[in-house]
Amino acid sequence: MSITFEVLHTCKQTGARLGRLTTPHGVFETPIFMPVGTQASIKTLEPSEIKEVSDGLILGNTYHLWQQPGEEIIKDHGGIRGFMDWDGALLTDSGGFQVFSLTDMRKITEEGVHFKHHKNGSELFLSPEIAMRIQENLDADIIMSFDECPPPYSSDDYMKESVARTLRWAKRGKEALTTNQTLFGIVQGGLNKDLRRFCAEELVKMDFPGYAIGGLSVGEKKHEMYEITKFLNDVLPIHKPRYLMGVGAPDDLIENIINGMDMFDCVLPTRVARHGTALTTTGKIVIKNQTYEKDYQPLDLLLQTKVSRYTRSYIRHLFKANEMLAMRLVTYQNLAYLKHLMAEIRCAIKEDRLGDYYQTMKKNTNYFKSR
Repeated sequence: MSITFEVLHTCKQTGARLGRLTTPHGVFETPIFMPVGTQASIKTLEPSEIKEVSDGLILGNTYHLWQQPGEEIIKDHGGIRGFMDWDGALLTDSGGFQVFSLTDMRKITEEGVHFKHHKNGSELFLSPEIAMRIQENLDADIIMSFDECPPPYSSDDYMKESVARTLRWAKRGKEALTTNQTLFGIVQGGLNKDLRRFCAEELVKMDFPGYAIGGLSVGEKKHEMYEITKFLNDVLPIHKPRYLMGVGAPDDLIENIINGMDMFDCVLPTRVARHGTALTTTGKIVIKNQTYEKDYQPLDLLLQTKVSRYTRSYIRHLFKANEMLAMRLVTYQNLAYLKHLMAEIRCAIKEDRLGDYYQTMKKNTNYFKSR
């Protein structure tokens, strides 16, 4: 189940990369955005709709699927694909992000991480070896090393310890892998460029087929994230894919693509959809606002999807009436828009005009206004 990756073109205006990622379950042009199916489900959408609003590569969450329904049940279905009736490509994280997000419920040791279950408080233990075993049973095409994701403003001393531990865990995970799934190493180091370089260079020595950048979009300022990805662009191998974890805001996507990143995932588009924020070709729309009560235009004026048959007024009404269809429609819209955005960006890279596209996007949308 190994992958291949090649850089097809580099934009003359920006240096952004157009690539081709070949997996056992599909061939994809990069940059690519991957919707997140935390529980083997893109919330509110069925698999046929996921195909329509994605490029065919989605994520599953190792920690949550390990807890519910359990890796063995998923294995009995033939992996996540059989479990959720998905015939596309899959990537799974390692559970390492939960080391960050469940701070009050875990203890880090050299062997691994001791958790308390986030719902019932039962004792859990996750290590590099266990993370590999779970991901083997989930049967994703691309899997992640088990890492620690430290808070971005941790002390240098703690960050050094954390990076060293992440590197030891990466080696242990690589040695524990018994399948031919593609394992990515994860570059940590917070906002410390020296530690980021050290972590990246040590992972490159281990010769992973791809490299993820973790520990960003976790509370730092946007310009700090961009500084790190720009820095790592010159450190990571040119001929291997770079996956920026947990990034999905439209402005962050294009900024980090210009900085040399190839793959992205985030729960943001689906999460904000459920609360009434739509991502469109002209910017964010909070559809629950009063201003849309008598707005008879489609949600997105420039992007035609099956959501286009409904007016903004109707979708606002659905939210006010607590109808599930509201969340479904805006979730579909948000992922359809990101698929459209990435296709536009790939085209602009191919035609050496991503810098012009970036300036037009800044002028014609409100995505950059909150900085």
